Amino acid sequence: MKKDYNLIDLSINEEKLKRAVNQAKKQGIIIPTFKQMRNPELIPQEIKEQLKTVGLWDINPLNLFRINWHNDAVESGGLYSDPNYVVLPEEITGVKAKIVAVSGKYFPTGAHKVGAAFACLVPTLVTGQFDPTTTKAVWPSTGNYCRGGAYDSALLSCESIAILPEGMSKERFEWLEGVAGETIKTPGSESNVKEIFDKCNELRNSGQDLLIFNQFDEFGNYLWHHEVTGAAMEEVITQVGGNFKGYISSTGSGGTIAAGDYLKKKYPYSKIAASEALQCPTIFNNGFGEHRIEGIGDKHIPWIHNTKNTDVAVAIDDEMAMNWIRMFNEPEGLKLLKAKGVSDDVISKLNWVGISGAANIISAIKFAKYFELGEDDVVVTILTDSIDMYHSRLVELTEEKGELTDLDAFGVYERYFKGINTDYIKELNYYDRKAVHNLKYYTWVEQQGKTYEEICAQWDDDSYWTDIPKVAEKLDALIDAFNEMVKNS
Repeated sequence: MKKDYNLIDLSINEEKLKRAVNQAKKQGIIIPTFKQMRNPELIPQEIKEQLKTVGLWDINPLNLFRINWHNDAVESGGLYSDPNYVVLPEEITGVKAKIVAVSGKYFPTGAHKVGAAFACLVPTLVTGQFDPTTTKAVWPSTGNYCRGGAYDSALLSCESIAILPEGMSKERFEWLEGVAGETIKTPGSESNVKEIFDKCNELRNSGQDLLIFNQFDEFGNYLWHHEVTGAAMEEVITQVGGNFKGYISSTGSGGTIAAGDYLKKKYPYSKIAASEALQCPTIFNNGFGEHRIEGIGDKHIPWIHNTKNTDVAVAIDDEMAMNWIRMFNEPEGLKLLKAKGVSDDVISKLNWVGISGAANIISAIKFAKYFELGEDDVVVTILTDSIDMYHSRLVELTEEKGELTDLDAFGVYERYFKGINTDYIKELNYYDRKAVHNLKYYTWVEQQGKTYEEICAQWDDDSYWTDIPKVAEKLDALIDAFNEMVKNS
């Protein structure tokens, strides 16, 4: 008999639910449904009218209705359009295939993680499992997720604690100072995920009234990307046209790559490629180490990563990604790209690319070269955030290496653009994928209290994963009911 693992708990706590409804009434909060996040045409016209005077990053509950991939590419007052994407030309990619990069820059906070955080918090809010009047929301992260969680908490008027490694970019910490109730810096940098989990366990045992939303094991994260990101990627593929061959995403928390599960249902012959840092190639080589591709987390396999559905592992040298962001933002780099024939329209969108975005694009190029894709083929990848999170890194690179001269730009182009090849890419067979899955045991069963029975179910029972998207409709019904209670209270 199949066991129901209740991966997204929708059980109701009536007493706390009443308090959550009263708090929402007091703050003027209306919560968007998954259907509205997939299709903003369903958002009520009165909300759209009010959004015309609201800034994209404003701490305003109306911005809950900007948690989607369709926001206009403006900083204030925008409504909805097609997803923001750029088709990168051969002068940048060196391949005939269409490399399509979809941008998260125009989400509130400038990163799509605000959506994943929303989908972790809202199920607990509309069921009364989370009391926003007394309970603190804890957001462990290697970068943008804790920013998204702190922002969502502020919109929903509840206290928050953001946890992230002390080595992350200073832009993240400066912004959190004005939004999160408390920010905790854990030792290390990008690859130090266990230290974050240790801090969560310390807080869990502290006796405080708090609820920890760990993106690495919260299936709301998987659900949001499957249902919302996946659908947006499908729209982009339809608009671009051609033969869709692959979806490329850094593994991160295991959330963004879940959009690939959605796309495989629509395009059964497509592949999912997991991108990671060569300096810490956890999937590619069971490796470990430190790197500079911020926000992608590693040295473990996230609990919510459906490894059985991952076809390819690609490891990217972080030096390559760091040089790409220099080329895309320094005058001599942009001058050279324009001289190579890159259009002004594309150049104007290169600031959409953050460090992990650059790594994802490079992985997409490697994927296209490895599978010998042609001009009718399409590869889609994600720009999680933009250079707005990394201006301090550009300053550090200039201090370290000096100004990017015309000769430097030429060298970068020849080595890190034209020099992209098919090294450090591996097709994963059945047992390769199982070996990756088995790595979950050491983090999640030995350290974090997951059961042996469930880790086996993740591999042996396909319905474990296919049942998750079915929660979206049930959750939408609860969101509608919550909004109705707020309206009539």
